[in-house]
Amino acid sequence: MTVERTALPGVGVAHATTTRASQRAGVVCHLDGRREIVLYDPEDRERALCLLVLEPDEAHWMADLLTATVTVDHLTDLEQQLTGVIAARIRLPAGSPYDGRPLGETRARSRTGVSIVAVIRAGQVIPGPEPDFVLYRDDLLAVVGTPGGVTALTGLLT
Repeated sequence: MTVERTALPGVGVAHATTTRASQRAGVVCHLDGRREIVLYDPEDRERALCLLVLEPDEAHWMADLLTATVTVDHLTDLEQQLTGVIAARIRLPAGSPYDGRPLGETRARSRTGVSIVAVIRAGQVIPGPEPDFVLYRDDLLAVVGTPGGVTALTGLLT
């Protein structure tokens, strides 16, 4: 898939592509963090048919939705092999008492029985984070534990 990138002076950057099914879509990345998802007219490649405006946090959630299927599928396969154990992703919310603090301070495993096996930050996966790894809001924590433990950890982090 080819992505066309166009600078929009004073606005940001536009990215557009055409799918295998000949559908044209794009994303306009504004300087203030907003994103616009654009669906183009099949008859006129430059005419927008539909525009979806997303605030920065909404764009992050949409990106998670678009990439979650593969992760969830793999986690589901793992869960089927481990009765009573689930794998989940927990987003560290703004206002969490652990925002800006080391992972070890959560004492997640000793308090909930849940292991934090990776952290996903800005699209980068950090496997096996050490106790001194500092957590920040919007980090996604990949965790493994019992359903009750995952619920307890979610409460602890929020």
